[in-house]
Amino acid sequence: MLECLNLQHIVEIGGFCIMKCPYCGHKDDKVLDSRSIREGEGIRRRRECLACGRRFTTYEDIEELRLAVVKKDQRREPFDRAKILKGMLTACEKRPVSIADLEAAVDEIERVLYNRGDKEVTSAEIGDMVIERLRQLDRVAYVRFASVYREFEDATQFKELVEVLDSDEPLDA
Repeated sequence: MLECLNLQHIVEIGGFCIMKCPYCGHKDDKVLDSRSIREGEGIRRRRECLACGRRFTTYEDIEELRLAVVKKDQRREPFDRAKILKGMLTACEKRPVSIADLEAAVDEIERVLYNRGDKEVTSAEIGDMVIERLRQLDRVAYVRFASVYREFEDATQFKELVEVLDSDEPLDA
């Protein structure tokens, strides 16, 4: 039994990917059995080549979009929702904001980013989304996060931020 197939066994014909028999290279097979694996996150298929009659197994997995975060210095690193949650937890330290609310905010940010279908997102876009969610959850946490994120250097910047917060105007970057 062949457990995994290399890409050499897949051929593109007319825009479709066709599985070749790993034994004889024939392009026609029939699926004998399909089973869900890993709680529905993949499919295991047992196939039989129509030319040589040998059987082989293939696995299908969902290919998740890999999102890269473009940092200020143009470095790229994989998107990590844990970093967003950690930053929000730090901003909300000793504040009456539940972890469930923070996780829901991170879920929403992640969902919005992945639904856009882009392969890259800037750290500034993520930061703006975090600031907006914190503004809705807790104003003190919002000011804490914004002051670090916006790299405040003096008290006048805090004052301006609080004035914007009091007026309920959108925060400009």
